[in-house]
Amino acid sequence: MINHISFSQLGKANHGWLNANHHFSFARYYNPQRMGFGALRVINDDAIAAQTGFDAHPHDNMEIITYVRSGAVSHRDSMGNQGVTKAGQVQVMSAGTGIVHEEHNLSDEELTLYQIWIEPKSRNVKPQWGTKNFPTTQSSKLPLLVSGFEEDKDALFIHQDARIYGGKVAAGTEFEHKIDNQAYVLASSGEFALNDNGKEVTMNKGDGAEVTLQKSVTIRALSDSEIVIIDTP
Repeated sequence: MINHISFSQLGKANHGWLNANHHFSFARYYNPQRMGFGALRVINDDAIAAQTGFDAHPHDNMEIITYVRSGAVSHRDSMGNQGVTKAGQVQVMSAGTGIVHEEHNLSDEELTLYQIWIEPKSRNVKPQWGTKNFPTTQSSKLPLLVSGFEEDKDALFIHQDARIYGGKVAAGTEFEHKIDNQAYVLASSGEFALNDNGKEVTMNKGDGAEVTLQKSVTIRALSDSEIVIIDTP
């Protein structure tokens, strides 16, 4: 079963320096029908203006994943971690017992990213932060980026039995993607179709889709596309 959420249906918040689109209730956007998707609590599709960003603020007991779509985000936190995550990279911060961090766009170009929050299965863990490069070239399937399973050695670790896949696929590519729990699909760019029991659901840039009661989903790229899939309890 596929529930398609178009970009126009997302919650909107334009703060001037930050243009945010909320897939689920967040901050001043409240929709009782859109409170999350299992352990997935937040997906914010953010555009952050040059030389601006989020000043220091706290988090606890949340797995926070940043998927950079264009530009670069600079990170600094109270654990002494700091670094720059660029397009084609992903960063993970486990807030655990508590951490204060800041995220800024220190470049002269707009920064676009997905900010993803997943509730952890274990509370009050030691906070951690990490970033990693992943393939930016087009592929016939989506690489695994983030995982809560120890056997996924090449993925960034989170404290939840979830996996996040993402990458670019070429127009005309068709592949089947396995689902362990339930999946939330994001159209970062391009146009592609999801197969819903023989019926195709077309996804355009900015759209989201909830995939439930299926062990897999077939994806067909109608144009060069960038796709993110969050598989979570």
